[in-house]
Amino acid sequence: MNRVIEKANFLKGEITPPPDKSISHRAVMFASLAKGESRIKNFLWAKDPISSLNAMKSLGVKIEVNDIKEIIVQGEGLQSFKEPEDVIDCGNSGTTIRLLSGILAGQPFLSILSGDESLRQRPMKRIIEPLRQMGVEICSRAENRFPPIVIKGGDLKGISYEMPIASAQVKSAILLAGLFAKGDTTVKEPHKSRDHTEKMLKSMGVELYITNNTIKISQPSQELKAFDIAIPNDFSSAAFFIGGACLVPDSEVIIKNVCLNETRTGFLEVLRSMGAKIEIFNLKEQAGEPVGDILVKKSSGLKGVTVQGEIIPRLIDEFPILCIIATQAEGLTVIRDAKDLRAKESDRIKAIVTELSKMEVPVKELEDGVEIKGPCKLKGTEVYSYKDHRIAMALSIAGLISEGKTTIIDADCVDISFPEFYNLLEILQK
Repeated sequence: MNRVIEKANFLKGEITPPPDKSISHRAVMFASLAKGESRIKNFLWAKDPISSLNAMKSLGVKIEVNDIKEIIVQGEGLQSFKEPEDVIDCGNSGTTIRLLSGILAGQPFLSILSGDESLRQRPMKRIIEPLRQMGVEICSRAENRFPPIVIKGGDLKGISYEMPIASAQVKSAILLAGLFAKGDTTVKEPHKSRDHTEKMLKSMGVELYITNNTIKISQPSQELKAFDIAIPNDFSSAAFFIGGACLVPDSEVIIKNVCLNETRTGFLEVLRSMGAKIEIFNLKEQAGEPVGDILVKKSSGLKGVTVQGEIIPRLIDEFPILCIIATQAEGLTVIRDAKDLRAKESDRIKAIVTELSKMEVPVKELEDGVEIKGPCKLKGTEVYSYKDHRIAMALSIAGLISEGKTTIIDADCVDISFPEFYNLLEILQK
């Protein structure tokens, strides 16, 4: 499905973004590891988390959904999973395939994990290498680079692993395998990545020791406790409306009940350094995470900045929308140290450079990022989503400030994380 976007006069109103995707994945997976009944409220009913839910069902986990869409998981413990009868379909979800690999590493049976065309091009060597060190029989196609992944789990030993690139998915896979290992498992990151896994495991009674960017899971692990959780709303989804309100004239938008975990909000720090008008209020805690409302107004006089180093893992999903904002900032915006973006649902660096160039933006592709010279007028034209939900949404926001009509090809890929995106965009323009 394609989508035509026209220049907007304003964005005004209150919206509630969808539930957090990262936490939704983890909630249904970790509840399946626990002993007892867990209840999950405000689950993200989008394609990616549904892939995780269906994967756990394929392993014999008893999961029901009641009439108010609350998920009830009857967990039977770490060693309760059944050998799947078929290949586990992870859809488009890198989180599903990587975290599930860590869980299946400790299971004494054969599993095969695959997914759609995009997922079968995502790098898997980064999880295969540490899991092999733990004693797993694991391999994938093309010299262990891409799915499908074949896993024969069993007896694991704890390891100390230093990650070359900060990645919450890789870190989580190793820590989950560590639940089944003999001895301690330690993971060290070069920079801190999102820590939803650590928070949730600790809440379930797992002994985790965290010092700076090093996490140790102590063995023998205790039985994981079942839990009830109301998932907060997704900051990465909210980011597109934050960006839109910063750019579209006469805008004022309140975004409700957003997860403000500090490992996720580097985007806000960068926007404030550029001069954006952003306020946070109604702060509280939900599911062990800081949550609040965000007020964003049209920002004039935005300045170009350099973004690199330790903040990159804390805004990795927001790269596409940050590039759109940079087109309206005075001077040069440089984003570096983001090479991992070439291995997302698309090569997001090449994708954003190619499509912004079509819109007549002076943008330069770097090996590990981009340079964008602003401010500039964007030209509405036909642009391609690369079937990447975050590219599609970022280009849609670009369309709101472009001259003429902007057509997003394959815009329905937003269903991966944010099925209501275009509905909310229309509501804010009424």
